[in-house]
Amino acid sequence: MQPRNMSMSGVVDLAAVKAAQEAKAKAEQARAQAAREGGTGAISPADLVIDVDEAGFERDVLQRSAEVPVVIDFWAEWCEPCKQLSPVLERLAVEYNGRILLAKVDVDANQMLMQQFGIQGIPAVFAVVAGQALPLFQGAAGEAQIRQTLDQLVQVGEQRFGLTGLTVDPEAAPGGAPVAAPEQPAGPYDGLLEAAVQALDSGDLPGAVQAYKNVLNEDPGNEEAKLGLAQAELLQRVQGVDPQQVRREAADKPADVQAQIAAADLDLVGGHVEDAFGRLIETVGRTVGDDRDTLRMRLVELFEVVGPDDPRVIAARRALARALF
Repeated sequence: MQPRNMSMSGVVDLAAVKAAQEAKAKAEQARAQAAREGGTGAISPADLVIDVDEAGFERDVLQRSAEVPVVIDFWAEWCEPCKQLSPVLERLAVEYNGRILLAKVDVDANQMLMQQFGIQGIPAVFAVVAGQALPLFQGAAGEAQIRQTLDQLVQVGEQRFGLTGLTVDPEAAPGGAPVAAPEQPAGPYDGLLEAAVQALDSGDLPGAVQAYKNVLNEDPGNEEAKLGLAQAELLQRVQGVDPQQVRREAADKPADVQAQIAAADLDLVGGHVEDAFGRLIETVGRTVGDDRDTLRMRLVELFEVVGPDDPRVIAARRALARALF
C-alpha cells in the first residue's frame, strides 16, 4: 500500500485558542500532580515508546496528549511493511528527545481501537494532540517524509496548544512516572488572553475582540493574540448571517466586492480554505483602486486566521501577487 499524506492543518480550527488554553491547563495539572508525588520531572528514553491497549488508551494516550503529541503506530505481527516502519518510528521517537511520545497498538489485540480510528489497512499512523486525533499517513513511508510530518506535528503542538513536551534524562530508570517538563512562568498577558478565551466560550465576540486588542496594544507581536483576534473577528462577521442569501448574492453579483468578501468568510468558517482564497483572488483580478485594496486587506486577515506557514496561505500569497502585478 502506498503512503497517503495527511495535512497537519486540516480545516480551520476556530476553537484553537480555547483548546490551547485547555491543553495548557491540563499540562499544568499534570506537572503539579507530579510535584506533589515527588516526581523527578524526567523520564527514561526507553519510556518514549510504549505499548498501548484499549484499557489503557485514555490514560496513556488521551491524557498524555495534554503534555506531548502522541504518535500512534497501528501495527500487527503479520504485517511486513509494519516491520519496516515501526523500527524507524521507534528510533525517531528517541531522537526527538521528548518532543513526541510513540504509542504502539497491536490491531489484532485491539480491534475496537482500529474501528474507532476508521483504519482500513496497516501500517497506519495517527497522532493525538490535546485530545484531538490527526491522521498522519497510511502505508510504508520514507524517513524524510516521516521527519517532515513529525516536525509539523511538534510545531502544531507547541504553537497551537502550548505543549512543552517531556523532560528526558538518560540516567532515569525506565518505567518511572512520566511527567511533563518543568512549569514555565506565566507570561505577562496570560490573564488578558484567558479573558479573551472566556469571552469566546460564552459567545461574547465583541468582548473577545476587545480583549485580544488589549493584548496587542501592549505586545503587538503576540502571535496567540493575533490568531485569536483574527478568529474572533471572523466569527463576529458571520454571526447571524443567512448563508443561502450570502451565497446567492455572491453568485448573482460576481463583481460585487462586498458580496464576494461575505461569501469568502463563510467559505473559511466552513473549512473551505482554498475556495475562500480563490474567490477573493479572482475578484482582485476584476477590480481596481479602493476595491482591489479592500480585497487585499481581507485576504491578509484571512491568511492570519489560517496561519502564515500553512501551504495554502503560501500558495495564495503567490497567486495574489500575480493578480496584483
